[in-house]
Amino acid sequence: MLSDATDKLNIESQDSMLTTKDVAGMLGIHQNTVRRWSDLGLLRSFRISHRGDRRYRYEDITSFLDDMNEPDFGK
Repeated sequence: MLSDATDKLNIESQDSMLTTKDVAGMLGIHQNTVRRWSDLGLLRSFRISHRGDRRYRYEDITSFLDDMNEPDFGK
C-alpha cells in the first residue's frame, strides 16, 4: 500500500518521471536509501543530464511496492 505522500502526486505525475525525493516520500525512506537501492538494482532508475540525476517511473515504484507486499510463504 502506498503512503500518504503518494496522494500528493497528481494523476499527471503517474505518466512522468519521479525524482529521488518523490520516491523517498512515497516509500517513507531517506533519499540516500533510494539511491542505494537503485545502485543495488532493487529500484530501476534512469540517469538524466550531465550530472547523472536519477529519475524513476511511477509504475516501477508501484511494482516494487507490490513485490514487497507479497506474502513470502517460506520462499
